[in-house]
Amino acid sequence: MSTTEKTDTQVLVVGAGPTGLLLAGDLATAGIDVTLVERRPHGLANMTRAFGVHARTLEQLDARGLADELLATGTTLDRARLFGRLDLDLTRLPSRFNHLLVTPQYEVERLLERRAATAGVTFRYDMELRALHQDADTVTAELTGPDGAPLTLTARHLVGADGVRSAVRTALNLPFPGGSVIRSIVLADVRLTEEPADAFSVNGSDDSFAFLAPFGDGWYRVMGWSRTRQVPDTEPVDLDEIREITRRALGTDLGMHDPRWISRFHSDERQVPSYRVGRVLLAGDAAHVHSPAGGQGMNTGLQDAANLSWKLTAVLRGDAPDPEALLDSYQSERHPVGAAVLRTSGALVRLAMAHTPLTRAARSLAARLLSTVRPAATRAMGMISGIGIAYAPPAGARRPAGRRAPDARLREGRLYELLREGEFVLIAPEGGPPALPDTAPVSPERLVRATWTDPARRTSVLVRPDGYVQWVSR
Repeated sequence: MSTTEKTDTQVLVVGAGPTGLLLAGDLATAGIDVTLVERRPHGLANMTRAFGVHARTLEQLDARGLADELLATGTTLDRARLFGRLDLDLTRLPSRFNHLLVTPQYEVERLLERRAATAGVTFRYDMELRALHQDADTVTAELTGPDGAPLTLTARHLVGADGVRSAVRTALNLPFPGGSVIRSIVLADVRLTEEPADAFSVNGSDDSFAFLAPFGDGWYRVMGWSRTRQVPDTEPVDLDEIREITRRALGTDLGMHDPRWISRFHSDERQVPSYRVGRVLLAGDAAHVHSPAGGQGMNTGLQDAANLSWKLTAVLRGDAPDPEALLDSYQSERHPVGAAVLRTSGALVRLAMAHTPLTRAARSLAARLLSTVRPAATRAMGMISGIGIAYAPPAGARRPAGRRAPDARLREGRLYELLREGEFVLIAPEGGPPALPDTAPVSPERLVRATWTDPARRTSVLVRPDGYVQWVSR
């Protein structure tokens, strides 16, 4: 793009859910001009089914100085019991956040919106995307406001983070292959008369399944499904239906009462073939949607945003030696993760729905395997929590390039505290690091430099802003 061509904003983000808010906040913190548009009016409650924040997402929020504040809004679970016999010990996760945080999605959005606004993001609520066009230099978005008045905005790049019914994906004419995996799921936030035996429970009977998790403030999230009650999403749902499903699946409804929210929905398994079309990129539910089993939806979208934000920043700053290759790496790194989440969440929900003797035997076998074979349980917890996700190393790099960087204690502080600068962190032995490879998408002037606490360590490690290893010295 020529330096004289004017745009309204450098990056236009469509969708002010968790994914769009984290992305916009990252870009604005890095000095990028960002406009975020959202079709909902500002302040409208966004009650959704997302309620769990996994370990890797908490690490990403820690790198933005938000994790500890978010932890105070909910309750942490160290263990999860599935199918009445599988007990997952989350304390074995190799993370400062070796647990699952149960907190409503709106708490995540509240912190991310505050951060984005403080960083200077321009918000435009009650604004709907109607069409978009792009050329070699810009993206043009045609929008309408609350009064129906048209508005046109141009940007260097546009990111669609506008959910499963993405207007951005529709405007690109991209397919969204897949289908419904489960219909007529009921969901509610309730209070209980009886204390549950397990803080987090998932179980099923021949014709029903349910799970229950605490928010930590006296409210519980309950979700259920009944094979005998398959009705459209528009069919009313009441507490009696949720009680009956819970009794059949868990053996008791624990005296649930006073629901603050009840809904019915269906769950799809879908993934767009390409997360990038020219200057337009997709993230979160706009790119992939899957069953709620495992609670990975919001978490996967937030990690999409963390992966994409530093890459867009490097391109717009002129730090990327090969901008096209760097943006293409968003697809090559995150598309396989989205596909893996579809597989694991789909497997979990199918196990929960098991009703024939063969499928129930398979569920028992899977539970026994994960209970007795520690590497299998570790791998499963690593995938669900995000801790075990790794990317292919850059060309010519050696392992552990591409892997998640642990939160090392350094002379200057914890690694994830240093990542709060939003820049690459170079960890080196005392005496100075070697020269960085020319392919590293980072300006040496912006590096955060750190030193190992152990003087015997002689390697140098370059950590990306999203907490993954970019390069290791030989």
